[in-house]
Amino acid sequence: MPKNQFERMMFALFTVIVTVHAYVFYSLYVINGATFTEMTGKTHVLDAVRAIGGVSVLGHAVPIWAVVLIEFVLAYTLEITMGSPCSFKLACKIFNPRETHPVLFETAIICATVGLMCPAMSFIASILYYPYQYMNFNIFTFLANWIKLVCYNFHFAFFSQLFFIQPFIRTVFKLVFRRNEVIEPAKTT
Repeated sequence: MPKNQFERMMFALFTVIVTVHAYVFYSLYVINGATFTEMTGKTHVLDAVRAIGGVSVLGHAVPIWAVVLIEFVLAYTLEITMGSPCSFKLACKIFNPRETHPVLFETAIICATVGLMCPAMSFIASILYYPYQYMNFNIFTFLANWIKLVCYNFHFAFFSQLFFIQPFIRTVFKLVFRRNEVIEPAKTT
């Protein structure tokens, strides 16, 4: 997979582009869709979001494209500074990358990345999307909102990354960064 810093940055970019769109869609439709449609009386979530004037970010209604852009910048920054480096180190603590089958090692990296990024992005989302300006801020309410978001997002993050997003991104990455690598057959003992 990525062999140098540029390729690691591109791999993170590909991943974040797909992931942010998936999570914004998941958040709007699955987590908040029923609330938006009930508030406005609309039958479609996008119509409801338009009727509300957008998605509330720090108390201001912003269009969906702005939400995607905000989350993209935050997720990409977090991924390249914390997610990727720490998940690789965590996977290396459990498995030796030279002796472990690549699929098992990549799965360990994916699991570690989800374990780090899901709580971190849920923390950021609990700051951005909850209307604290309309109620008295309480640290316990903030922590409850954060834990609720982690509970909503973790299962989606884990299964989507493990079974859909990462295999897709790895396939795209291999097509974009073609190499003349010889694949060695797996050792059988």
